[in-house]
Amino acid sequence: MDVEQRIRRLEDRIAISDLVVSYFVASDDDDSEGVAASFTADATFSSSGQLNAQGRDGIVEFIKSARSHMGMTVHTPNYVQCRFESPDRATGIVGAHLELVVGGVSVFGVVRYVDSYVRDGDVWRFQSRDMRVIHLAPWCEVGEAFASTTPVRWPGGEGAPSDYPRKS
Repeated sequence: MDVEQRIRRLEDRIAISDLVVSYFVASDDDDSEGVAASFTADATFSSSGQLNAQGRDGIVEFIKSARSHMGMTVHTPNYVQCRFESPDRATGIVGAHLELVVGGVSVFGVVRYVDSYVRDGDVWRFQSRDMRVIHLAPWCEVGEAFASTTPVRWPGGEGAPSDYPRKS
């Protein structure tokens, strides 16, 4: 890669990191336009490998519906790892922690988003996002849940294994 291409790659990494933060802020702020601007028109959104929504409008409606059961939320990215497939396509892993009020219960969790990104004109957008849960539980259960074989404990649901169980 020549210097111009290397600089472009660095700029693209920063743009993708900014996309991740912009999506989290838009989601936390109930900014549907900001959420929509984060995705391509034909994007997909999944949770734990299960498709939740297709298309920009479908994703916005899915996020709105999910957030209708939530109070305050804080999504905080911890890292963004990108791998470029071409100048206009990349894949990534985003590690984040979540603080959410779900059904009146405060929860804390850690997730990894498995992403694909595309350059859409001059802007990077998500082509796909798959939120994978490492652990999540009501604040008062975090320590117990994290140390268990069922560290995913959404309020009102059954405990479930992590999408990333520890390998012995």
